[in-house]
Amino acid sequence: MAHLNIADFFLDDRVREGRGDRTALHTDAGRSSYHEVQALANRYANVLSSAGVLPEQRVIVALPDGPDYVAALFGILKIGAVVVMVNPELKPDAIQYFFEYSRAAAALVDARHAETFRAAASRAAHAPVLLLVGDGEWRARVDAAPAVWRNFPTHPDDPAIWLFSGGTTGQPKAAVQPHRSYRNTAQCYAARILCYTENDVTLSVPKLYFGYATGSNLLFPFAAGASSVLFDDRCTADAIFQRVARFRPTILVAVPTMINQMVSHPDAARQDFSCLRLATSAGEGLPEELHARWDGCFGVPLLDGLGTAEMWHIFLSNRPGRVRRGTLGEVVPGFEVRVMDEEGREVPDGTMGHLWVRGGSRALGYWQHLDKTQHCFRGEWVVTGDLVRRDADGYYTYGGRADEMLKVSGKWLSATELESCLLLHPEIAQVAVVGVSDPNGLVKPHAYVVARHHRGDDLAEELKAFVRDRLEPYKCPREVIFVDSLPTTHLGKVDRGRLRTGG
Repeated sequence: MAHLNIADFFLDDRVREGRGDRTALHTDAGRSSYHEVQALANRYANVLSSAGVLPEQRVIVALPDGPDYVAALFGILKIGAVVVMVNPELKPDAIQYFFEYSRAAAALVDARHAETFRAAASRAAHAPVLLLVGDGEWRARVDAAPAVWRNFPTHPDDPAIWLFSGGTTGQPKAAVQPHRSYRNTAQCYAARILCYTENDVTLSVPKLYFGYATGSNLLFPFAAGASSVLFDDRCTADAIFQRVARFRPTILVAVPTMINQMVSHPDAARQDFSCLRLATSAGEGLPEELHARWDGCFGVPLLDGLGTAEMWHIFLSNRPGRVRRGTLGEVVPGFEVRVMDEEGREVPDGTMGHLWVRGGSRALGYWQHLDKTQHCFRGEWVVTGDLVRRDADGYYTYGGRADEMLKVSGKWLSATELESCLLLHPEIAQVAVVGVSDPNGLVKPHAYVVARHHRGDDLAEELKAFVRDRLEPYKCPREVIFVDSLPTTHLGKVDRGRLRTGG
């Protein structure tokens, strides 16, 4: 029987190759070598094993980005257990949900958030053993643990890490990803599209609990013997600028919201991004206008792409030297993508349809969601729920989520199209469009807007006129609601469900 443990593939193999003394992690506190990361991960494995955690059990990681997060993730994998990554800043109700849904045996929790997690545990039907990382007792246990460990011989199809859906329309559900998926995407996307080398230094906007960052800012650089920059404070444009200046990364892992903040920053033009050979964008649609502003401001190749929890990471991507703004790029080698109609028939180029994808990074299914598993996982194919359009050159354009299409006045409206139009207005910082039923039960588009400077009826009418000048009349938002910020899910994506209900 073949064995594959991705703690070997991404970490221990680097030490066996003789790269143990190379820098693996950069933090504000200093550097950690591959030898040091491996030793700390082995200590975590020993402590978790002594705490009674067994192979195949789930272990929650709710930690800030840093060496302890990395050691926890690899330590869990080393004992053959399954990583469940959770945002450490969640409120008790959300934490309770993850406790009960995962039925985790243990949770590695930042000691600074101990009371929040204890409150969730006190009312959960199932509560894991809480291990408080960062306090003196925990540090003593880790320091006393052996720095050697023999990795559990997991099978390539054994569960490795749970990746959660965005949960924009309900509670998050976990795509159970096996070890083989992580190796596959590292070989197909990281090595063949982004071309990571040992000389790369990565810096990420999203935190490690978001699968996009777990790959691009940890697993992918580790596969190449490169290094990643980690910081635990809140990500802002200033935080990114400061760390670009200090650590001189070669790859920036970004999302459209932060790209917008960066290009809109008053000091954007004074930033020296000459160290960057490329930046990536994923997680949500990147408007063409925003991409153009990035190019004009920083001049660094920005590769927009699409990945899903069900396929672990990116399978559509622009490539260096072949970027087309406004598109998701081309199919990543090792994957196959089709654009299908409602009956599962392939549609012609230029026609919007449902995205079907297959490749070696397919999840095993959704945890405790058989009906959704059967709908999404169809043999080798994954039906992602995304709408795309392919052109004659093989480039794909994003059309939004199928469940976010709005039937307005008997016609289909893409929320993404309307949002992209509104973002062209100079007063708009952020916007989210949702469908809201009027008293007659008819769906109307409402735009929730974060304005840059001023708000009010005059701006609302100006925005409606702005849309009418550019799109068909039925696509104009019936209401413009100004908000200080948009609500987000546990992954930091816009929570459209809360907007629909006025939450």
